[in-house]
Amino acid sequence: MPSPHCAVYVSNAESGDIHVLQFDPASGALTTVQRVEIGGTVMPLALSPDRRVLHAARRSEPHAVLSFAVDANSGALSRLGEAPLPHSMAYIATDRSGRWLLSASYGGNLVAVSPIGADGVAQAATQTVPTGPNAHSIVTDPSNSFVFATNLGAGVVLQLRFDATTGQLTPNELPSIAVRAGAGPRHLAWHPDGRVLYLLNELDASIDVFAFSAGLGTLAHLQTVASLPSSFSGTPWAADLHLTPDRRFLYSSDRRSNLLSAFSVEPASGRLSLIGHTPAPTEPRGFNITPDGRWLIAAGQASHRVGVYRIDPRNGALEALNEHAVGRGPNWIETVQLT
Repeated sequence: MPSPHCAVYVSNAESGDIHVLQFDPASGALTTVQRVEIGGTVMPLALSPDRRVLHAARRSEPHAVLSFAVDANSGALSRLGEAPLPHSMAYIATDRSGRWLLSASYGGNLVAVSPIGADGVAQAATQTVPTGPNAHSIVTDPSNSFVFATNLGAGVVLQLRFDATTGQLTPNELPSIAVRAGAGPRHLAWHPDGRVLYLLNELDASIDVFAFSAGLGTLAHLQTVASLPSSFSGTPWAADLHLTPDRRFLYSSDRRSNLLSAFSVEPASGRLSLIGHTPAPTEPRGFNITPDGRWLIAAGQASHRVGVYRIDPRNGALEALNEHAVGRGPNWIETVQLT
């Protein structure tokens, strides 16, 4: 029996809106059901752990986070509130409890923590932490005790301790781990069992695999793989990476080559092996995988469209199915299972 429909949220930087789409897993079709005006450059999105609230960051002034209730039946968004952010934030994420919003500013060279009220509304930041150049993403570990943040310009991943009671960040005993010069640390993705953290590097399109010490809250390098074909001769511009819910496959996107790259995940170690490459809508930036793990939906930032891909459950290969027009400059995608 096909999985239930899911909602797909697409933030569109140039048109300043979020498009709410319904996805039919039987046909692979997308239908636009709502357009939510943000009033500025909307880019990163983050869902609460219970998938009932969607947060969106406005990167143009006034910099803010907007919180929306998610209708469990239709996926429609209802505005709950808005709060200031300390700078233009390239990335937002909630902690594992859903009580704190973490954000990273590429231009402001900082990360911040904002409380989230019992009503689901993110509030003004209570802490900002200066970083090296170009903070690009920020995530908690599965235990909610540690935080990792990428610094593209500094070429490091920050290693921080996190107090989920107070929301306070403090440097770990080993405050950072260096990545290769010129790699450009960008986005992070946890293996679901919490033993491995994956890092996508924007400037050379490589993916680093790190082992995670849950006791120390620190990373150790395991593997580096190239995400682009050896025949690619341009300048990489890698964007996003995600794992399937069953932890068998990992995917990344690159905006210069207009490719999605697929990898198999070795069960015991978390190491990666390349499966292949699939063309995507022009400048594939953000993408996401549907909750059932059967579909990948990618935003083509320069095409103003999203592409739908079927994931082969046997080998992880992607099959392009169709495209759907959205707003201008789509760049971030989140998905929610509907009831």
